Amino acid sequence: VQLVESGGGLVQAGGSLRLSCAASGFTSDDYAIGWFRQAPGKEREGVSCISSVDGSTDYQDSVKGRFTISRDVAKNTVYLQMNSLKPEDTAVYYCAATDHTDCVRGIAHYDYWGQGTQVTVSS
Repeated sequence: VQLVESGGGLVQAGGSLRLSCAASGFTSDDYAIGWFRQAPGKEREGVSCISSVDGSTDYQDSVKGRFTISRDVAKNTVYLQMNSLKPEDTAVYYCAATDHTDCVRGIAHYDYWGQGTQVTVSS
């Protein structure tokens, strides 16, 4: 089971990035997939999640209306489209999979993690 993130980088405030989470060794649509982030000196926090059952989604309040999570079943990949980026969005972003089919909050529920991708938003 492997998750590989990509798409991070340096962007100016107000810009956009699209992160990808490619799954291998399992079918990603059998698991709810979450995106998390961790800024320097801060705890890892949940950003968004997509259910494997009906594609329902969940977002942290601070990213609602700016970030969109989606899934491409054929490519076994989950995406996080990030628009209107702010300096406070700067963090390492991780994707993770949980055996729950619906979205759950809480890092402890997620069993499989990617290595992370750095997102830096300059002001």
